[in-house]
Amino acid sequence: MATLYVILLTLHNINRWLVLLAGVWALFRGFSGLRSGRAFVAADRRPVVAFVGTVSLQLVLGLLLFGLLGAQNIQVFAGARPSFQWEHLGLGVLAAVFATLASALSKRAATHPAKFRAMTLWTVLSLVAALAGIPWWRPLLRFFNL
Repeated sequence: MATLYVILLTLHNINRWLVLLAGVWALFRGFSGLRSGRAFVAADRRPVVAFVGTVSLQLVLGLLLFGLLGAQNIQVFAGARPSFQWEHLGLGVLAAVFATLASALSKRAATHPAKFRAMTLWTVLSLVAALAGIPWWRPLLRFFNL
């Protein structure tokens, strides 16, 4: 069980950086599209799809970790305030919901500016939730407890 925990925690940690990179990429495309007034094309859709994919993977990895630790009755964030594990979980779910809305609403919007607005707004909200839920006091890069 300890090996599975270390593997999941490492993947969760590495994917955190992919989430942030994909989110910044989506914001860059969203803001540049809003500023330029250009048409929303497939190249503008790719970053938001990558963002929602990485956020969804992060949520799945986090839920697996949460379930694994809960089954062993282990405290998730030793040294943190007791409520942080629930805040972390809630903000992760909220970030995933917002990222999904960024993808869905930007796909369904009627005009090109509306697509960029939806993509940018919901990506910003998702990143704010994700950044608020990151335990910044823990190691920023963690590779299999090395």
